[in-house]
Amino acid sequence: MKDMNDNDNVPFALKSTLKNYYELVTQKLLDREKVPEYSIIITATDRGTPRLTSVRIIRVQLSDINDNPPVFNESLYVMYLKENNPPGLLIGTVHAADLDTEQNAKVTYTALPGNIGDLPFSSSISINAENGNVYALQSLDYEQTRDFQVALRAADGGSPPLSSEVIVRVVIIDENDNAPFILYPLQNNSAPANDLVPRSAEAGYLVTKVVAVDGDSGQNSWLSYQLLKATDPGLFAVGLQTGEVKTSRAITSPDSVKQKLIVLVRDNGEPPRSTTSTLNVLLVDGFSDAYMQSLDVPQEEEQQDTLTLYLVISLTFISFLFLVSVVTIIAIRLYKTRQCRERHAPSSRNFDCDSNFVTNSADMSVTGTLPQSYCYEVCLTTGSGTREFKFLRPLVPSVPLTSTIRNVEKYFIVQGTFLFIVQCIVQILICVG
Repeated sequence: MKDMNDNDNVPFALKSTLKNYYELVTQKLLDREKVPEYSIIITATDRGTPRLTSVRIIRVQLSDINDNPPVFNESLYVMYLKENNPPGLLIGTVHAADLDTEQNAKVTYTALPGNIGDLPFSSSISINAENGNVYALQSLDYEQTRDFQVALRAADGGSPPLSSEVIVRVVIIDENDNAPFILYPLQNNSAPANDLVPRSAEAGYLVTKVVAVDGDSGQNSWLSYQLLKATDPGLFAVGLQTGEVKTSRAITSPDSVKQKLIVLVRDNGEPPRSTTSTLNVLLVDGFSDAYMQSLDVPQEEEQQDTLTLYLVISLTFISFLFLVSVVTIIAIRLYKTRQCRERHAPSSRNFDCDSNFVTNSADMSVTGTLPQSYCYEVCLTTGSGTREFKFLRPLVPSVPLTSTIRNVEKYFIVQGTFLFIVQCIVQILICVG
């Protein structure tokens, strides 16, 4: 309440209108939020002697208009939420105040449209329109979403309504819900990894290193390594922080060739989670350090390369034999033709040479009383109408050569056909492989 007599700088004044009539008027803008009510004391004094006065008090109350938007008590809200939370968990509360009164000061809260990853805010976050409480509608995962921001709006009930906005940052707190994962050596039962260690290795020899990661963060991802089980526990040691597997003493002859180690990897969460890695170590002779440091070719790829090499060599050899067979057959054909021409060259006028007849007679099996097959050359005089034989002369010397040539020819034909079939099969196998 403002007393007009207490401060001369008042927003009111008396304005004369008629004789002895005055109006109470404002001199500047009034702000209800600063001074909601004024108490004005008006004194009337005459000019007589002595002067007489009269006093009247006027109270002025200012009515409210919606001229103030809601104001949040913080410019940025940061709320923390532990992952794997139960649905409907209260995260925090926002609050906005309005200096107006009654309906103009009634504030409602809403969340502006937005996404958390690929999902809208409405599926994960909810805000109470009356009191500003923020709730998590579903369980959140730190490994998928570590933090996100939501824009909230506070609007009053005036006409027209006034509003303001604020950013709420929700930070997901990690929980130890992931066990360590082994990166090396790969824990593959179908192809176990073997580490070779020379028997000449001394104490401190680096055998291998176990590499693991944890999907959690902070102290939940701090990993420690320890030897859980071994064929010979005193032969190997594992670095607590590094995961390096080293020999703790020199290798002796009684030590078993095959050594199996089980390394335990544990995180530092509460409660802690752990996993194991199995190592197979072979104690061998005659391997230098340079050999063991060289890259090993995978067994499967090596077998495939060897098989391909064998197939290429087989295909080349078969192709060569096929070509040799074809050339040999052609040479035998040419040789037969030349022999036939040389044998019958002197009597080419009076005699005809039928090579097919000779060949067929040579190939006939022995059916008579002769101990072996003979080839006869039938000679006829030209112009003989009676077709009578003049003489039959056995060609005994030519029989062995012709029969041998024919047998060789058949052999190479069969061999060439067989090699051609084998070549086709090999090509099909290469295409399929």
